[in-house]
Amino acid sequence: MKTGKVFKYGDHIDTDAIIAARYLNVSDFGALSTHCMEDIDESFASNVRHGDYIVAGENFGCGSSREHAPAVIKACGVTAVIAKSFARIFYRNAINIGLPIVECKDAADAIRAGDEVYVDLAHGKVTDATTGETFTFPPYPKEIQKIIDRGGLLND
Repeated sequence: MKTGKVFKYGDHIDTDAIIAARYLNVSDFGALSTHCMEDIDESFASNVRHGDYIVAGENFGCGSSREHAPAVIKACGVTAVIAKSFARIFYRNAINIGLPIVECKDAADAIRAGDEVYVDLAHGKVTDATTGETFTFPPYPKEIQKIIDRGGLLND
């Protein structure tokens, strides 16, 4: 994975904050991505670049089970989401569509908005290139890493 800029959010960012229900009549994830995070950060979609990261607190992706939430984040070009914890259904949906998610409390606490970070999924490391700090997390099991590497379950 490449180094990218961090967009940082707090605890309990729900799926409606990631992509509001009022846009779910649009089926093109590229078009939907222009509304990603807009109710909590109206500048996110216009400022995020391919390779950037989201860092958040506890329970990221809570709320409804809509698959649109991780798909829209991925469509924005976000490389990975790093959080203290994830809602279970968001975690599963993210893996299913090939969006890397990293549960690492220490990284989520220490990394600041605007920092440049790099994630090494294979070795379970998050490096904050801005501060030089490195954080560890348990790497994915091989089966899940294969899903991520393929870009999701449907990309066989």
